[in-house]
Amino acid sequence: MIQLKTMLNCIDNSGAAIVECVKVLKMKRHAKVGERIVVVVQKQRNLGAELSGTNAASQKVRRGDICHAVVVRTKKKYARPDGSFVRFDDNACVLINKSGDPLGTRLNGVVGEELRKRKWSKILSLAPMHV
Repeated sequence: MIQLKTMLNCIDNSGAAIVECVKVLKMKRHAKVGERIVVVVQKQRNLGAELSGTNAASQKVRRGDICHAVVVRTKKKYARPDGSFVRFDDNACVLINKSGDPLGTRLNGVVGEELRKRKWSKILSLAPMHV
């Protein structure tokens, strides 16, 4: 479960590495897999932007930017309707814009299957594997 001040890994190539949750949307206290949150970028990826100007243009977010995100993995285990329990190694999210499209073009790592139920098909299509 993701709540205020939780640090998450950003698994897309939007330029953010670590983000911090500042708001859980829909008047809830905790966010689960597939729910929207508002985050602040705490650490950005260093993609060698100093060496070439092309990588500097590909970074969409910088440190301190406020963005919307979708939770794709949580460390807290949760039960699925079939009776199985799922738990991941870390908390992770994908940055999105206001209309719900991902900011990045690639995802690094697996995402939860609950995204299918919550209609995040664009994120599922970018992900290499669903668990």
